[in-house]
Amino acid sequence: MFQNNALSGLLMLIGIFLNSWQMGILAVCGNIISTLTAHFSGYKHDDIKNGLYGFNGTLVGIAMGVFLQLSVGSLIILIVASALSTWIAYFFSRQRLIPGFTAPFILVVWGVLGVCSWLIPNLLLVSDTVMDTTQKINYFQTFCLGIGQVMFQGNTVLAGLLFLIGILINSRKATFYTILGALLPIPLAILLEVDTTNLNSGLMGYNGVLCAIALGEATWKSNISAGCSVLLSTALQILGMSLSIITLTAPFVISVWITIMIQKVIRTQNN
Repeated sequence: MFQNNALSGLLMLIGIFLNSWQMGILAVCGNIISTLTAHFSGYKHDDIKNGLYGFNGTLVGIAMGVFLQLSVGSLIILIVASALSTWIAYFFSRQRLIPGFTAPFILVVWGVLGVCSWLIPNLLLVSDTVMDTTQKINYFQTFCLGIGQVMFQGNTVLAGLLFLIGILINSRKATFYTILGALLPIPLAILLEVDTTNLNSGLMGYNGVLCAIALGEATWKSNISAGCSVLLSTALQILGMSLSIITLTAPFVISVWITIMIQKVIRTQNN
């Protein structure tokens, strides 16, 4: 979540373990594998130390527990996928047009799900979630889980709160934008009549959190850009879910890429 602080990362890891010890172990495994891949690939030590290759691997590790049944086969896939996320992250670091963010994680997990659906469908977990249309909006839960869902933690508000505390320890500015990113999608989702279950699960907020942190700066222009990106990511999330797409953090990445490209065009015209 863009926090270059070891204590922040530790609190977030604790939050994951409190929600699911299996996800916690998978997160650690994904982080270790992707970091070791970067080390043995000879990538810059400072980039490895700052976790630039570990966070995509961490997300990949958690995703394996979310979408695949735990088995020897899924653990092998985790190893390959985590290593692959590092190589893709390095590819993004070699160009300056757009930042990679979580794109390596997205591409790898989409690839894994596609291959598994085609070749080994029995490895995929079958969702047994039942939509409860009688729910009322729980705003506190929606807010907390919107933060927790950044790392697939959508079952306990405590994980989201620990994530927020971890961010606060590192940066008050990032904390403000985290709160903004989690709250701003709620009225738009209500306006667009999103199912209350999806709102209460935090599925509308996590992309907005990442957008706000990535783009938020202490200028009114940056704040407008961040706000627009949050709303765009929410719209993309709603569209993706309506098309039954496993969106992951793609709405965040796409909306920030669009915002960055627009900013570059405006700067070019002004010059």
